[in-house]
Amino acid sequence: MTVTVFERARVVDPSRGIDETGTVIVDGNTIAAAGKAALNQGAPAGAAVVDCAGKAILPGLVDSRVFIGEPGAEHRETIASASVAAAAGGVTSIVMMPDTDPVIDNVALVEFVLRTARDTASVNIHPAAAITKGLEGREMTEFGLLREAGAVAFTDGRHTLANSLVMRRALTYARDFGAVIAHETQDADLASSGVMNEGLYASWLGLSGIPREAELIPLERDLALARLTRGAYHAAKISTAMAAKAVARAKADGANVSAGVSIHNLCLNENDVGEYRTFFRLTPPLRAEDDRLAMIEAVRDGTIDVIVSSHDPQDVDTKRLPFADAAAGAIGLETLLAASLRLYHNDEVTLSRLVELLSTAPAKLFGLPGGTLKPGAAADLVLIDLDEPWVVNEAGIRSRSKNTCFEGARLQGKVLQTMVSGRTVFQAEPD
Repeated sequence: MTVTVFERARVVDPSRGIDETGTVIVDGNTIAAAGKAALNQGAPAGAAVVDCAGKAILPGLVDSRVFIGEPGAEHRETIASASVAAAAGGVTSIVMMPDTDPVIDNVALVEFVLRTARDTASVNIHPAAAITKGLEGREMTEFGLLREAGAVAFTDGRHTLANSLVMRRALTYARDFGAVIAHETQDADLASSGVMNEGLYASWLGLSGIPREAELIPLERDLALARLTRGAYHAAKISTAMAAKAVARAKADGANVSAGVSIHNLCLNENDVGEYRTFFRLTPPLRAEDDRLAMIEAVRDGTIDVIVSSHDPQDVDTKRLPFADAAAGAIGLETLLAASLRLYHNDEVTLSRLVELLSTAPAKLFGLPGGTLKPGAAADLVLIDLDEPWVVNEAGIRSRSKNTCFEGARLQGKVLQTMVSGRTVFQAEPD
């Protein structure tokens, strides 16, 4: 078996509380050693030795909210193309949302995703199954059978469950099967025809706004039901200070709840919409700067547990429209790590905390392998130059869709190599 020795790297492994200069040894498909204890231990005969001075090695990222077009909209993104984009961004595991056509709401579709991933994907693909059949919010899916088939979580994807009884039952069933309910909260009636954050800027643009309360009201209901059922509830994407406070209160009450935030709501605010830039039409919408700063504080204090790309490929037909008519969503797999590093370079969040949110915590939350560099674990890792600058441009995007919020953005932190189970799935071209 092939042995690769990464020498003199900055090894960051939140699962063991490590941030130190050390060596990582990959033996076949597993990690043999990682950390300063492996420094100056030499290399086995025939091993490939990589000098990583000035570089960092992190556990491969686990992106727990990724929308993929296959099946049904392969022109936007396939499992294969999403995995190529993920590898380029240092993402080694993906939790795939059930918003496909047909919906991932039965065993056959879960098996289809897993089979297609085995045949075509270069990273780990983990399907999430729908809470309700057809994502219609009425009749629950067969949690037990779907869990047994390989579904790692239950979610209605972009849809918010309006029926409180269905949500209560979902949380109860998920608890019994040891699963997580991941839910995106936006009150459809309150949001109505809104297309961006409600406020002065929306008024200037003449666009209908979505109030922050549209996120809070269904979230508060869900948190109350999580307390009632003791089920595992994950607020998939929060974006407001009031939502963060609600999650913090629920955690203080001892409820089994967690929360995620999209990288877009950490790095961007409503002003980035500019003059009707449709790539910045998102769900939840980009909020005011105060809310963005509240999200960063929630990352620091532990209220937020995971950062996601919320990768949502849309094509020209759905984005090159008037802002109010354009589909919501942006791609993000390739920029997730580098955009997150803005918080590190700005001294807002430590590197170890960022890696925990991007890798270790989501792996633990959804019961996935990965998120660690401990000896014996699968060698899912990313080698990165934390300081190397690069510019996002459409020509370099590997996703089939190009609807990125970071077109032309100058980012700092370039992925040099990505490994999945010891196999190199991405290698940056030398400058």
